[in-house]
Amino acid sequence: MRFLNELHEGDRINGIYLCKQKQSAVTKNGKPYENIILQDKTGVMDGKIWDPNSLGIDDFDALDYIDVVGDVTSFAGAMQLNIKRVRKAAEDEYNPADYLPVSENSTDDMYSQLKAFIDSVENVYLSALLKKLFVEDEEFIKAFEGHSAAKTVHHGFIGGLMEHTLGVTRLCDYMSKAYPVINRDLLITASLLHDIGKTKELSSFPLNDYTDEGQLLGHIYIGAQMIHDLASQIPEFPEVLKNELIHCILAHHGELEYGSPKKPALVEAVALNLADNTDARMETITEIFAADKGKKDWLGFNRLFDSNLRRTKEV
Repeated sequence: MRFLNELHEGDRINGIYLCKQKQSAVTKNGKPYENIILQDKTGVMDGKIWDPNSLGIDDFDALDYIDVVGDVTSFAGAMQLNIKRVRKAAEDEYNPADYLPVSENSTDDMYSQLKAFIDSVENVYLSALLKKLFVEDEEFIKAFEGHSAAKTVHHGFIGGLMEHTLGVTRLCDYMSKAYPVINRDLLITASLLHDIGKTKELSSFPLNDYTDEGQLLGHIYIGAQMIHDLASQIPEFPEVLKNELIHCILAHHGELEYGSPKKPALVEAVALNLADNTDARMETITEIFAADKGKKDWLGFNRLFDSNLRRTKEV
């Protein structure tokens, strides 16, 4: 098979891909067609079946692995596949590992690093809370290790949530040493917990889409509620400390318009917001450059950065 990130406009493809989404639609002239989103471990691509009732278009559903024949075109600046033939693939025709994006970092290694940060927290209440979730709760650990940090934009792959959490925690660890005004135990705990709500906001792979709970509540509220419930299970957990920790979670997006119910009021909340935004943006631009396959020229205007981007020139 050819991976999706290897395709160019004008290519004819014949290969097996995961059908991430399938939706029926109608053209302005009333003609039915199918919207398809294809996925492999390198990314996703929109596809269209303009004549779904034609010979060679077999039945299949979303989350099926499908053998497709089609032509790669360009629409609105993005690659799109014009599908001519499609059939559901047999289980012995594909390897699921080729279709699910996975972190390049070892899950075991990342968990060891996470555990080391947990062990470094000295406050008995915060330590107990972290261990109750990340050490004792096997169901949560499994979900956390396998989840992405986002549907798209950054860390949208298996292990992405753990990778992002570690990136944020490393930055917070640095800031706690550089600025003595910071309560390190509170900041490290908040950084490890800041996105735990995403284990419920997003479904697991291969779907990796918003759940009903995620659409209605969002990961910030979900995470704050999870922490409130965990703290209530720890005898004599200080009310002030619990509120400070939850505040850091509620404020970690920094601005009301970015989804935070509160703006940062504690230095630890400010530091967490800066670390979260830094790691997300640096990973986003890393993924943009990776998708561009190492080209050194300008990439064009990017909406997320509100700027035209290019790699640094080699001298």
